[in-house]
Amino acid sequence: MTKHSLHSLLLMACCALAPSCSAQNAASNGEQALTDSTTTVNKSEAEWREELPHMACFVLREKGTERAFSGEYWDLHEKGTYQCAGCGLALFDSDHKFESGTGWPSFFKPAEGSAIVEKEDDSWGMRRVEVTCSACGGHLGHVFEDGPRPTGLRYCINSAALQFVADSTAVQGVRYD
Repeated sequence: MTKHSLHSLLLMACCALAPSCSAQNAASNGEQALTDSTTTVNKSEAEWREELPHMACFVLREKGTERAFSGEYWDLHEKGTYQCAGCGLALFDSDHKFESGTGWPSFFKPAEGSAIVEKEDDSWGMRRVEVTCSACGGHLGHVFEDGPRPTGLRYCINSAALQFVADSTAVQGVRYD
């Protein structure tokens, strides 16, 4: 079993064990807005639950993970920008996307500026680096040091945490869903 296959298997198992967004316990201060110093979009957890689709809420607000090969963007090859599904901040450019074989959209570098924040993540018995949106604090995925050149990084991002905006100048391919 390859390192990528093992990683995918572990993430799928984690997803099955994670709670759903609608089952979030409001008594655990879930009603308070994020207070991270990098966060500029402050909404209560109740507002996020009301505004976001279920899977986006699960990923962005509860640090959930969608199943591999199930997200909308893992196999998208159009030119454009991937924005945060919670607040619309530009996070990744399609020119930095690559095929990782993991079943999640993968990028070798984020958008210019401070679009993302990286944090140590020791959950689920693993040492990883979590990637969050710098504007709303939403969980996007994780970054690993097994990506392609020039950075050697693989930003493994949940489709549910993203919204894609196609370049208006690019010729778009036909998508079959």
